[in-house]
Amino acid sequence: MFGKRFYLLVVIFIFGHQAAWAEKTAAEIDAEADVALEKLYASAPGAVELSKGAKGILIFPHVWKAGLVLGGKFGKGVLRENGKSVAYYNTAAGSYGLQAGVQAYGFALFFMTDESLEYLKKSKGWEIGVGPSIVVVDKGAARSLTTSTAQEPIYAFFVDQKGLMAGIGIEGSKITQINPK
Repeated sequence: MFGKRFYLLVVIFIFGHQAAWAEKTAAEIDAEADVALEKLYASAPGAVELSKGAKGILIFPHVWKAGLVLGGKFGKGVLRENGKSVAYYNTAAGSYGLQAGVQAYGFALFFMTDESLEYLKKSKGWEIGVGPSIVVVDKGAARSLTTSTAQEPIYAFFVDQKGLMAGIGIEGSKITQINPK
């Protein structure tokens, strides 16, 4: 169905980004999160506005996703409260379905309520889709979103998308706290 070149591309993509699976220090994750937030704030004024009222921001600067019927994704991130790093997390997911491709991207979750932030902190592995609702903000909505119009507990912004991942899949992302060096 897919040619050898496609499989070779997937292998090169995954192993070319093996640093994603390597142990990263807290300082490395923080530095990457700073860059991701700068890119996000430059492209989405609504994110800047939301950051002013957010109780916490969970930033995953690099998430790598690949799949061909079976797929997966992985990334490491940092939770910041009042601009300070307070905890580190990974996100991982497996998927099955009509899918093919490879992709790299970053995302940030803006926790707007104390309850949604506490849910993250108390869970022993938060499965996205269970618990507080998340609104994914597209570029159009990001221009007009303000702290007065934001009514949901969590907003998600994507940043720096590269690659191509197409298809329909069943996916469950899990966010778990980690302790990097």
